Amino acid sequence: MKSFRPYLIWFGVAVLLAFGAVRAMQWVRDHPEHNPTARFEVAHPQGWATHRKLVALASDDTACFAALDRAGAAYEMRPVVGEGICRASQRLVLTSNRFVPTMRPATAAPGCAVTAAMMLWTRDVVQPLAIRHFGQRVVEIENLGSYNCRKIAGREAQSEHSTANAIDVSAFILSDGTRISLINDWDDADIRSEFLRAVRDESCGLFSTVLSPDYNRAHADHFHLDMAERMAGWTVCR
Repeated sequence: MKSFRPYLIWFGVAVLLAFGAVRAMQWVRDHPEHNPTARFEVAHPQGWATHRKLVALASDDTACFAALDRAGAAYEMRPVVGEGICRASQRLVLTSNRFVPTMRPATAAPGCAVTAAMMLWTRDVVQPLAIRHFGQRVVEIENLGSYNCRKIAGREAQSEHSTANAIDVSAFILSDGTRISLINDWDDADIRSEFLRAVRDESCGLFSTVLSPDYNRAHADHFHLDMAERMAGWTVCR
């Protein structure tokens, strides 16, 4: 009997590992937001794989528009513009404020992947922070545009704006009409500044790039948000 003891121990270990693997697979099936192979759904909570899925949508027009369709988002596609490294094929304008507050101006037309990220950003970051700080929701978001075929200022690398894979957000309007702008309120050390900095901090990891007035003078009046694809999926938040 003694000679069988090691085999029994290993058999028990194998059973426990198999049981653990089955439970792990079931957990992943029950939490698709953590599964990089599961398709992106706007309704899913954010998870380990959310950013990776959003980045993938930036290069897959069909999958991205299908995700918005499944979510019931109302939008109008804009014509493809540019060519080569400045070709933007995902430009769209949301035609309701169900998922994202009304954009001002409404002509920015960011790419589908950026828009999908903004839907989660509104739900998980902007509105909860607005309620926490001001007891009311954001009803409008002011922006400085999305598409602009150019290089990053002071660098040779092409900007994500070149494919409308970015949006510059400059201000938030609350339901009572209060306007919170980065150019006026970032450094005031009051509740508006706290809100803006909290929005910046909690946006990290959702977008590939989050640049604020703390980054440089070129961003003194806006947040730059984009869905850039980078090696190993690393993000930038400054």
